[in-house]
Amino acid sequence: MKLPLAGVIGCPVGHSRSPILHGAWLKQYGLRGHYVPLHVEADDLERVLRAMPAMGFVGANVTIPHKEAALALADEVSDTARQIGAANTLSFRDGRIHADNTDAYGFMQNLRDGTPGWRPETSPALVLGAGGAARAVLVALTQAGVPEILLTNRTRSRADELARALGDPIRVLDWESYAQALPQAGLVINTTSLGMDGQPPLGLPTEALNPDCVVTDIVYTPLETQLLRDAKARGCRVVDGLGMLLHQAVPGFERWFGIRPEVTVDLRRAVLEQ
Repeated sequence: MKLPLAGVIGCPVGHSRSPILHGAWLKQYGLRGHYVPLHVEADDLERVLRAMPAMGFVGANVTIPHKEAALALADEVSDTARQIGAANTLSFRDGRIHADNTDAYGFMQNLRDGTPGWRPETSPALVLGAGGAARAVLVALTQAGVPEILLTNRTRSRADELARALGDPIRVLDWESYAQALPQAGLVINTTSLGMDGQPPLGLPTEALNPDCVVTDIVYTPLETQLLRDAKARGCRVVDGLGMLLHQAVPGFERWFGIRPEVTVDLRRAVLEQ
């Protein structure tokens, strides 16, 4: 019996916390196998992916900048990965590459865990940013039945392009005027890099938020951004971004190693202490 191998492919990849995450699960469940970081240049991606099954790899995560290329190279693609336009989870079966994207699942599971009783169908959501992460968030919100999704981005054309690609119920707002939508929003998601360590603050006027609103930031460095601190002070429920990373890893681990792992407080601590 081969020792199952999995890993994370990126360029660079040294910053990834996925090896800590999957390594903790392998140890917790007493499983044989390894999960390793793999630095792969863009020109080598196809050659590496085609060789991995013969090396004992059962699958891999894919991170920047290879998510779109991995999708294009796959033999089979899930509906969610096709909607998002990128793959973050690959499985190797019968000599074929199966591509999926679990970012939408990870985002929604993190949100549900952090806000018990939250009902997505009851109010509009406001999404800040129109990058790759925003696309996964928009797909997740649409699948969950959010009735209206307001999308805004510093460069409006990128938001317009994303709204055209994904369709209803997404509506684009100008970045300069999105604050007008805050009182009606039941959910606000920051998918931009603003507020991360080393980046300028987001500057969202949290005094305009409805105190019943849920606010989440998909970054986790720092774990509690200024946006989350200010929203919490306003009385809003807040959800940090670490859980999205943890939950998006669950489906892949289950496919590769045969056990569906749990996201626990101890796991959060282990990943944060990296």
